[in-house]
Amino acid sequence: MSNSQPLTRLIAWVMFACACAGGSLSATTLVPADFAQMARESELIVRGTVVQVEGQRTGARQTIESLITLRVSDTIKGTAVEETTFRVPGGKVGPYRRVMVGAPQFSPGDEVILFLRGRAPAIATPYGLSQGVYRVSRIAGASMVTPAVANGFGRVTRGDPARRPVDPVTFTRQVQNAVAQAAPPDSRRAIPRAPSLRGPGEGGR
Repeated sequence: MSNSQPLTRLIAWVMFACACAGGSLSATTLVPADFAQMARESELIVRGTVVQVEGQRTGARQTIESLITLRVSDTIKGTAVEETTFRVPGGKVGPYRRVMVGAPQFSPGDEVILFLRGRAPAIATPYGLSQGVYRVSRIAGASMVTPAVANGFGRVTRGDPARRPVDPVTFTRQVQNAVAQAAPPDSRRAIPRAPSLRGPGEGGR
């Protein structure tokens, strides 16, 4: 009896953790945005390499999230930075681990392109969790950009640039085109008039 009691407690704890995880899934269901919308609404779009992943407890319920530090190699949109930190739900603190369905996971050395939302002093998060994360990997000896796996939710559109593996230069051009197309018409800068060459006292015809 004494040997089975710790096992029973362990099983009960695992069942409780699974129940909590199920609640997190329903609370984080996201409606996917199209590529142009994501490019327009992200404050910062950068390419870089993950250099640090640190789990921490946060909030009144002491849930776990991860702070990821990225060494930036290219700023596609936003203020150019050498390094940026963003956060994602889930992670590991000591012996405790929290897994959030739909949240991307990172390891030092990962090369990614990120669509980030959030203005200082808030810490940015990837747009739509996994939707705003693109992995840069080697395919047949060439660097290719591929979207992160988002655990199956969301609709995949044939030909959507958000889903096709492409080289980083082409992907960057797609992002820049999406941002330009999304700009409202009145945001275009007017062409300044040439300064008048008329002297003092000269009127118009």
